[in-house]
Amino acid sequence: MRATISVFPGRALAAAAAIVMLSTVPVSAADKTLTIYTYESFISEWGPGPKVKEAFEKTCECKVDFVGVADGVALLTRLKLEGDTSKADIILGLDTNLVAEAKQTGFFDVHGVDTSAVKVPGGFSDDTFIPYDYGHFAVVYDTQALKTPPKSMKELVEGDPSQKIVIEDPRTSTPGLGFLLWVKSVYGDDAPAAWQKLKRRVLTVTPGWSEAYGLFTKGEVPMVLSYTTSPAYHMIAEETDRYQAAAFSEGHYIQIEVAGMLKNAPQKDLARDFLKFVLTPGFQDTIPTNNWMMPAAPTSEPLPEAFGKLVNPSRTFLMSPEEVAANRKAWIDEWLTAMTLE
Repeated sequence: MRATISVFPGRALAAAAAIVMLSTVPVSAADKTLTIYTYESFISEWGPGPKVKEAFEKTCECKVDFVGVADGVALLTRLKLEGDTSKADIILGLDTNLVAEAKQTGFFDVHGVDTSAVKVPGGFSDDTFIPYDYGHFAVVYDTQALKTPPKSMKELVEGDPSQKIVIEDPRTSTPGLGFLLWVKSVYGDDAPAAWQKLKRRVLTVTPGWSEAYGLFTKGEVPMVLSYTTSPAYHMIAEETDRYQAAAFSEGHYIQIEVAGMLKNAPQKDLARDFLKFVLTPGFQDTIPTNNWMMPAAPTSEPLPEAFGKLVNPSRTFLMSPEEVAANRKAWIDEWLTAMTLE
């Protein structure tokens, strides 16, 4: 702990004595701060962040400091820019599509946490990153503005250009990247042609999920790229069935969100304790009705009834982290080219 003391004439001895006293006072656990980088919606007043902070601070005798950026991809970008000088202990909000690339930075440490409680589709397990929630991407639509939603990716791509959708940028957003991989999973080598057709329906491309969903709920656009779980928010918090997810016959791409600890974490022990906490009901209970995703580990209560009304994908798409890392740049370049061609 560092203290700054102003020394006035005649008080030099008192100041020196104060410095000696301060240097011998141990730093208590309550003086420790765990710094967590995450995405903005996680730490919003309606997100899980405030409840997670309160619950963990009760157990750790520390302070939790959340630092928010626009979206998950932006987290990795910021970490790369900061490098070994980063003040973060934990990065929370990457997903499996970014795991291999994140490991390649060399900034993350093995967590050493028992993850046997984790239950996610596909059984994802990793020695560095811990899943904390998951959800399938979906086109969410306004039933008052769109009477006949697309029932497949093909119908979305080839549908009426006057019925617009807002999507997220795959360069900055994990949902944007997930949608790019979803299109690639369905169309393969024909993805560029699909993007050229779809761009006629794209009203705008936003940096992150919050901006996109905000445009949608303001009535600026009848469709948005979000999650199959998004309608649960409106059913529970707003008591309306107005917003629904379209079930696609080809299947849906899944997002599994993860948290990891940095090698240079200033509070390494606290960081590991937090990763253990992530898999407990104290954290997991906040996921369904605050992050509006599916919990990755047991909760203390069953899921709300509204979750039983959500789209249940007939097929789940998920590429390996290694495949995504090897192709992400090329596929984003492919997307950029297709979206800018006239």
